[in-house]
Amino acid sequence: MHQAWPNAHLIHLPVHASWLDQAEIYFSVVQRKVVAPNDFTDTDQIRSRLAAFEIRYNAIARPFNWKFTHHDLHDLLQRIDAHDNPTEDRHKAA
Repeated sequence: MHQAWPNAHLIHLPVHASWLDQAEIYFSVVQRKVVAPNDFTDTDQIRSRLAAFEIRYNAIARPFNWKFTHHDLHDLLQRIDAHDNPTEDRHKAA
């Protein structure tokens, strides 16, 4: 693989971290916006709809600067914990 794609880096994602997998995110969008509802009469119609989606998606897609630091994770987990255990917060404040 290294000779065919010298810039490619294989990354093993955690099993329960599908939100990190950009290909999975793309296919999720395709599933929601193109394939569902499954009202196709033949495979040519599917092919046409997928091709049209690809053209539109490529025209409007923009790179994004995504960062989620360990501080962001810590803050998120605290908010989740406070939401799940509201009585503990009252005891801490007292």
